[in-house]
Amino acid sequence: MNNAVTPSTDLPAKADFPDLQRFFAPQSFALVGATEDATKFGGRALLLLQDFGYAGRIYPVNPRGGTIRGMTAYASVRDLPEAPDHVGIVVAADRVLGVLEDCAARGAKFATVLTSGFIETGTEQGAAMQAQLSAFSRRTGVRVMGPNCNGFINFVDNVIFASTATVSGPRRPTGYVSVASQSGGLGMVNAMWRAQDAGLGVNHVATCGNDADLDILDFANFMVEDAATRVVMLIIERVPNGPKLFALARKAAKAGKPLLAVKLGRTEEGRRAAASHTGAMSGSDAVHDAAFRQAGVIRCADCNEMYETGMLLGSGRVPAGRGASSLSISGGNVVMLTDLGALHGIAWPQYDEATQKALGALMPSYGRVSNPTDLTTAAMASVDMYQKVLDAIAADPHVDVMIPIVTFGTKADIDYTIEAAKRSTKPFALLWSGACIDRPELAPRDVVRAGMPVYRDVLECVRAVGRAMDYGEFLRREREAPAPSRPAGTHGEQARAVLRDSGRQLTEQQSKAVLAAYGIRITQERLAKSAAEASALVAALGAPAAMKIASPDIAHKTEAGGVRLNVAADAAATCYEEIVGNARRYSADARIDGVLIQEMARPGLELMLGVSRDPVFGPIVVAALGGIHVEVLGDVSYRVAPVSCDEALRMLNELRGRRILEGVRGAARCDIDALCDAIARLSWLAVDLADDIAEVDINPLRVYEQGSGVLALDGLIVRSTPAAD
Repeated sequence: MNNAVTPSTDLPAKADFPDLQRFFAPQSFALVGATEDATKFGGRALLLLQDFGYAGRIYPVNPRGGTIRGMTAYASVRDLPEAPDHVGIVVAADRVLGVLEDCAARGAKFATVLTSGFIETGTEQGAAMQAQLSAFSRRTGVRVMGPNCNGFINFVDNVIFASTATVSGPRRPTGYVSVASQSGGLGMVNAMWRAQDAGLGVNHVATCGNDADLDILDFANFMVEDAATRVVMLIIERVPNGPKLFALARKAAKAGKPLLAVKLGRTEEGRRAAASHTGAMSGSDAVHDAAFRQAGVIRCADCNEMYETGMLLGSGRVPAGRGASSLSISGGNVVMLTDLGALHGIAWPQYDEATQKALGALMPSYGRVSNPTDLTTAAMASVDMYQKVLDAIAADPHVDVMIPIVTFGTKADIDYTIEAAKRSTKPFALLWSGACIDRPELAPRDVVRAGMPVYRDVLECVRAVGRAMDYGEFLRREREAPAPSRPAGTHGEQARAVLRDSGRQLTEQQSKAVLAAYGIRITQERLAKSAAEASALVAALGAPAAMKIASPDIAHKTEAGGVRLNVAADAAATCYEEIVGNARRYSADARIDGVLIQEMARPGLELMLGVSRDPVFGPIVVAALGGIHVEVLGDVSYRVAPVSCDEALRMLNELRGRRILEGVRGAARCDIDALCDAIARLSWLAVDLADDIAEVDINPLRVYEQGSGVLALDGLIVRSTPAAD
């Protein structure tokens, strides 16, 4: 089955990824810090490289020269008889840069620095040393992994540069999974070794540490391009570059290769730990969550969930929908699977008439058979009932994923399930809670190696199936959804002209002028610079007005006593004086431009839309229901800008209070189309003016009934740079 798509996500910056073929499969490898002593890093790394079966030329480098493990040792990289493809470095931190200069002088292409003592120390000296390392790579073109990393493993070409016990014992076979991790321990133990122990074959592993030059996305890109790799697993402490992640995700989606990620630093405590570990603070977790969903990166809670999901998606079959089915002789397992599956977005559709007829012939005493299907112990009395029922259910057009349950089954049933999975175009996930009756030595890892995903517990199974269904939805969306295109009536130059005449914080009138330039409807309003002018303007409206202080120095007008609502013409002059007086008492130094006279908008549902700048992903558009939903409940949705109207609708559907938009308790349905259009327009404003704008706040945006549009009642824009003098 071909799951490749041509993604439509239109995001900035096309990344240029390096060619890492010779990094992972060098024809010659030099090891600086090599020694006979296997208790030291350099000794263990050299021993592993030899024992792993590396067929290329090895050059030990040690200032003492001589021979090491039967090979000529060289005092310096500069003395090597050829320019090595890859140089491994295990020396003290203060010697690393000198060794790298030797690498550049000899013409080495790649280097991996296992040494720690750089930015992860949290010291100025460590940060400065890492900055020098980064500058070295930019200056010389020598590409560097690390520092503070645990190296890499290439199981395909028998290359390893690491100091790890995870490869001891018999060599594990290759397969369809590769791992890129910023953490050495998590990458080589929790992800790689545990996946191999579960029966998965691994092709490539890169643990890149501090990402001073080559970063985790570069290594993941190599894995996406690797013909044998079908699933890429990522362990990320910090995303080095948001647009680059999106570029990688587009490439992976086009190739039909899922990216699974464990993103560390969900909590403030976790982010602090990540900083001390890798020397970089990670951004907002909510933004990372939204960006991963938007890009199609499957975020997993831990490494177990990651390789368990990879086990299912590695079959190359992606669920065509959210319908699943199961069969078991254990009613309790069926009920547990139903309950937990529903919590992970799995549906259990009723079988169609043809399936019911087939099942009725196999189980005549059952009547209509429900899904999941409890075979009861009656199946134990039949030699092949399980197999025939399995075939009948797997053929049902409403079933997208098969989850057969085996407690204590026969090898024949297990073998039949494997063969049925190979024949089917649908994913199979075997939930095997017990053992094999007639072949007790048969283990789940043996079945995994035969190509069948196996899960020992219900929860891990439904988590993997739910994630796979999410990925299937993403791929279908990418095939069907139009690319984010610029809405008509967006006038960037008009907005920039307003910005040129503004201070760092725009007034409400200036902010709304920028919004209007992007086609977002704003209130009718005029600026009054005197009490008499205020009276005249309110009278001209012909209806009560809203009056607000106009000051670039007062962002929170209500707190300053600077707002009056439903003001009649005969009260406008008095209100003007009160508003200005309150503002001066609130902030004696504030600049007062006057009082804004606005139409009083009719009632409607209030939302908050905004833009912020994330340090990783750049401009982010924010949507939230107003009032208590955002202030107390934190009911907020995020997306990386720009977004399409379809993506804006998905944003709104993530809100816990989304049903309010549909109309509840007699209220009319809101104009969701107009709201999505406003979000899309705001997202393009965020992209176009990214270099000049730090924040946008439309609060409230009033949303009216279907067909009546939206209206920005208030707006605040803060520039990222101060205005020119």
